[in-house]
Amino acid sequence: MNDEAVLRVRGLRTELGGRPVLSGVDLEAERGKVLAVVGPSGAGKTTLLRALNYLTPFSAGEVRVANERLVPGMTERRHGKTLQAVRRRVGMVFQGFQLFPHLSVIENVMEAPCRVLGRPAAECAEAARGFLARVGLADRANDRPRGLSGGQQQRVAIARALAMEPEVLLLDEPTSSLDPALVGDVLAVIADLAAAGQTMLVVTHEMGFARRVASRAVVLCDGRIAEEGTPTAVLDAPQTPATRALLGTSSRV
Repeated sequence: MNDEAVLRVRGLRTELGGRPVLSGVDLEAERGKVLAVVGPSGAGKTTLLRALNYLTPFSAGEVRVANERLVPGMTERRHGKTLQAVRRRVGMVFQGFQLFPHLSVIENVMEAPCRVLGRPAAECAEAARGFLARVGLADRANDRPRGLSGGQQQRVAIARALAMEPEVLLLDEPTSSLDPALVGDVLAVIADLAAAGQTMLVVTHEMGFARRVASRAVVLCDGRIAEEGTPTAVLDAPQTPATRALLGTSSRV
């Protein structure tokens, strides 16, 4: 077992309508490193990320984050304290931004620290401005999300996740819903976070980005890890048919 791992997953299994989605996934995320998760559509990548903070319950296995442990059968009512503790440590950036449209940009970033952590509004506002500056949007703090481009909204979503100071940041295909012209700005922000030592799991179809930024790459296929290793080894010298098939149809920018 790796002593540097912030997140450990063992034997993770999930089903949807009786059909297996994840079939015994094991992985670890090391502190300060970036783990890229790649794979074809329907491989279970989003389900994996959602299971890591129990937004999607799992039927077998376990997830450990810091000193907290997630297991099958947990409920909000009986295990709310543990689930909240994990979700404070594991930030999530969704494909569809999920910003509150009635709140300003800075209010979106402040919301969780104020409500969940109970911090004073003035303290949250000051911190939120810092996180917005970090993603290049300090000048849009008072705008509403509808006035921003998709790429800007995604950067606000990243700032919002960072505002909870997570130990691990999960990003679910953060550029998949963006116009090609907007992808670069979001990837640049993620690369800056990686350089600063933010632990991240990034589900991505941007293979070139995975090569440049990730410490390790995992190929998920049919709910199982088909291959894992350094991005160079996995993406440039794939050893399994599943990885070779993926790279034969994926962008290699």
